[in-house]
Parts: sequence; C-alpha cells; structure tokens
Amino acid sequence: MRVDRYLTSLATTLAALPREPLRAIEEALWQTYLRDGTIIICGNGGSAATASHFACDLAKWTINDGRRRLRALALTDNVPVMTAWSNDTAYERVFLEQVISLYRPGDTLVAISGSGNSPNVLRAVEWMAAQGATTIGLTGFGGGKLAGLAQIAVVVPSRFMPEVEDVHSAICHSLAVALGERISAEYV
Repeated sequence: MRVDRYLTSLATTLAALPREPLRAIEEALWQTYLRDGTIIICGNGGSAATASHFACDLAKWTINDGRRRLRALALTDNVPVMTAWSNDTAYERVFLEQVISLYRPGDTLVAISGSGNSPNVLRAVEWMAAQGATTIGLTGFGGGKLAGLAQIAVVVPSRFMPEVEDVHSAICHSLAVALGERISAEYV
C-alpha cells in the first residue's frame, strides 16, 4: 500500500534525524526566552504554514499560569505587509523588510526552507546574523545555502518535499513541547 510506504519512509527519516542540532536549537530558543527576546519565524509555501503553526504553538503551548509568556511571531502571517513589500520592492525582500522593522537585540530567527535556497529566507538570515542575532535553519535536500548561513541548522536527510515538511513539523512540535516543559520546570 502506498500510504504504508510513505509512513515507513517518514519514520526512517525521523529516526535518522541528527539530534545534536536539535538540542542546540532547543537551547538557543530557551536562551531567547530567558533574555525576553522574540522568536521570529519565516518560510514559503508549506514552510510558511509550518512557520505560522510553530509561532502559534510556541505562543500557546508554552503558557504556564503566573509565568512570563514566550514571544513568537511568523513573518508569514501579515499578508498585506507581504504583498506590499513584494509589489513595491521584490519578493526577495518580503522577510528582510519585516525583520528590519521588528528586530530587537536578543531576538532569534528560525528560517524554514525545504530546499535551503529561498532567496527571501536567505536575505532575512543574512541581515539577522549581521545584527548579532541567533539564526536557525530548518532545511532538507542536502541543506542548500541555508545550512551554511544559519548558525544552527538541521538538515532533514531527505530530498522528498512532503517528507521534509513533515519532519519540519515534527521538529517544531518537539521544540514547542520541550520549551513548555522547561518553562514549567523552571518555575516549580
């Protein structure tokens, strides 16, 4: 059955995912929370959906009564801003122009690109890195340019976009759960 084949392949890819970069990402996001920074997330297409979903989970899943909340936002969620920058300049600048407006010292950028070669994602990573921000990349397909630009990168060991996107989603869920647990444990 084709569905079984896909799910088996996905499970194999998840099992092969390198864990050390995931631990480094969890720690980087934890440090962002401790310094009261914002986790800014971007991506295109399916990665845009993952960015929005991750921002939602980080903002909601990590809530603990009486504790400071984690700040997270997806640059993909303001369609009028995205279309204005795309129309008035170039789509390559759609995330860059937003981070220029939103960035505060202590913020972290999570850039999601299945191929690792999305110009608009790369421009945001370059600018944030130049500000001294922590930059994180989630990619596949061998990593593309994003794997070399981001300070911490996870390269999903797959060249099949649906599988890469599923693994990115699982990574984001695991990070939101881990941060929620850390916030809860920190204040016990």
